[in-house]
Amino acid sequence: MERENLSERYDVLIAGMGVAGLFCALHLPESARVLVLSKDGEEKSDSFLAQGGICVLKAPEDFDAYFEDTMRAGHYENDAAAVEQMIRRSPSVIAQLVDCGVAFARDGAGHFRYTREGGHSVPRILFHDDVTGKEIASRLLAAAKTRENIRLVEYCELVDVIARDGECFGGVLRKTDTGELFTVYADHTLLAAGGVGGLFENSTNYRHLTGDAVAIALRNGVRTEHIDYVQIHPTTFYSEKHGRRFLISESVRGEGAVLLGADGKRFCNELLPRDVVTAAIREQMAREGASFVRLDMRPVGEKTLREHFPTIFAHCRDEGYDVLTTPIPVVPAQHYFMGGVKVDLWGRTNMKRLYAAGETACNGVHGKNRLASNSLLESLVWAERAAQAMAEDGAGKIQKFPQADLSAYQDYDTLKKTYAALIRAAAEAERAAGGRRQA
Repeated sequence: MERENLSERYDVLIAGMGVAGLFCALHLPESARVLVLSKDGEEKSDSFLAQGGICVLKAPEDFDAYFEDTMRAGHYENDAAAVEQMIRRSPSVIAQLVDCGVAFARDGAGHFRYTREGGHSVPRILFHDDVTGKEIASRLLAAAKTRENIRLVEYCELVDVIARDGECFGGVLRKTDTGELFTVYADHTLLAAGGVGGLFENSTNYRHLTGDAVAIALRNGVRTEHIDYVQIHPTTFYSEKHGRRFLISESVRGEGAVLLGADGKRFCNELLPRDVVTAAIREQMAREGASFVRLDMRPVGEKTLREHFPTIFAHCRDEGYDVLTTPIPVVPAQHYFMGGVKVDLWGRTNMKRLYAAGETACNGVHGKNRLASNSLLESLVWAERAAQAMAEDGAGKIQKFPQADLSAYQDYDTLKKTYAALIRAAAEAERAAGGRRQA
């Protein structure tokens, strides 16, 4: 993309091309000029990696149980109003996804099939094989490409917002292939740049997702919350290779897979919340002096393994394991970030015209620990709400945009180290304060 085309004004600037960024863009008026950025390729968001599924309120009578499951998993540190909003709006979100072409699994009569994961009292998770995130994200991406008002730009990252006196006026952008810096002015800006997995040695996240948006918020005095709340997924494929860890979906355990110690015996209830299962695995590893435990998928059955989990089945086979005959080695790894940029029920931050959604945001839904398969739903709900808030506020009201000093961002390596240090310092401060919320 040419420089003269980047240095201009948009109605909305969106940092992040995952489901949150795309869903927000699709819900903005078609008269709005929207710029959506991806730090890497258009499919290199963690949304494409989500395996298990997306939760939904499948019947009104399930509300209380769904609400309680979410609160219990979050150790009752959740924002009750946020949890209720997510659950109540879930049927509408699912209907929109179906209209967009998302093909959730159905039974012979055409009804939705539901699976269950850890922490859920009943099956309420919709899925598409074991690549639900890819199915949803790819459909939204295709839809965004049909909109003339939406501009999608790959290999371009937000390195800072342009802020003055508690207001956001757009952002400073950097092309990742050339290092060239630009300013883009916007009436509204959405931070939807993913989580912090790239800061961890072992993570299921893409390595380039290093919490940039959270660091930008900290740098600019935007309120954050629960920076120390990082979720570890109990079961990733154990490997001595470096790089992103391959996730073994919780749905596998929901369908009957069991965890085994070196003696071949089960040592925990596999359907407890993730943090509880993770603790049990670590205790088992410590008792054995081992680097992993074993996940036995044979109870799931060949038909379900091949039909519901084809990607996992193939990955294990490529690693030399036939899951029909042999348990696989698994180990906990960083997976999800419950903290982030603090937002209200509309995705608004405490900085005027700055919003956040997806894993970047902390809206209070997850509390201390995320209930399985709430992440895609939560991202979509707040993305839609943010788009509604932006549309209601309108555009064209800003008469003068402040200039940004691009020289402050020339030393990229130092900037990234500073950002990582900001996040770690904020997390350490929260831990030292016993998890108390930031003011």
